[in-house]
Amino acid sequence: MGSTPPRMGLQPATISESNEQRPGPRNQHRVQTRERQSQMRIGFIGLGTMGGPAALNLIAGGHDLTVCDLDPDRGSLHLARGARWADTPADAAKDADIVFTMVFGPDQIKQIVRGENGLLSCMSEGQIWVDMTTNQPALAKALAAEIEALGAHAVDAPVSGAVDGARTGNMPQFAGGDEDVVERIRPVTELMGPTYYMGGNGCGSITKLASNQLWAIHATAMGEALVMAVKSGVDLSRAWPALKIGASESWCMHHDAPSVFAGHYDPSFTLDLCKKDMGLIVEACDDAGTAAPATRLVSEQFEKARATYGGDKGELHVVKLEEDAAGVSLRLEGDWIPHWEK
Repeated sequence: MGSTPPRMGLQPATISESNEQRPGPRNQHRVQTRERQSQMRIGFIGLGTMGGPAALNLIAGGHDLTVCDLDPDRGSLHLARGARWADTPADAAKDADIVFTMVFGPDQIKQIVRGENGLLSCMSEGQIWVDMTTNQPALAKALAAEIEALGAHAVDAPVSGAVDGARTGNMPQFAGGDEDVVERIRPVTELMGPTYYMGGNGCGSITKLASNQLWAIHATAMGEALVMAVKSGVDLSRAWPALKIGASESWCMHHDAPSVFAGHYDPSFTLDLCKKDMGLIVEACDDAGTAAPATRLVSEQFEKARATYGGDKGELHVVKLEEDAAGVSLRLEGDWIPHWEK
């Protein structure tokens, strides 16, 4: 699910920890820290749309990677660049200083941690597990407690920034866990993108759900606003530049509208994944006791889009739903390069 990158005003929780904000001797110390950790042993489990390119950035950063995925073909590029293959999560984790996981959702991460040849079967004192899965906050806390009972450390750090962010090393991570541990691994995590410390275990997962919550509302509203403007007689080539500035500006309008104009509606993130994420978001609202009426309506719109076009279709079919209902096309001529190819 798309979401807001740093340029929209979000700053790292500890501003002095960002590359741009650390001049002089402190920045020099940061570089030295990265050099000391250039040969860290890292296990990376889950080489999907975001995990695959994120792991490549760790290899490019000089780290010693062992990768694992249900589909061996996903690791071919990593192996070609020097990574090793592991057949099970335990094989990927047993000798690692840091183990990253990034998989579909709660059921998959439970299996990786608790299942046969899972992380609980092999992790030990001093190791660090960083889960980048979009997960239930309560489950993130529970799994962290189980890992930490072994003497290891656990951080939940789900990600944002879309595929282009993962490819270019601008994939924001929302980290929950012990702050000292998060700072210890920052030279590694920031090879993949800026790392924001959010609080204790579970806080990273909550922040990611809030990020996706906003994106889903923005995407739905973007479709409604553009369709209304076009159907009322405003040329789309004029409406888009006007609506992506000022009070209506959003990352969604900048980053995602071209996927609508091109007519592919961003297949890099499917409506099936949206269903999973919206379910987690609504559940989080229920757990928090918040009414969230806009969120619940938007969740229904995504489910309607999934039922109409199919779960394998791109996330922005929620906009096409509005187009089709109004009899309006939001196609716009242009050299729209898909973000996952940038």
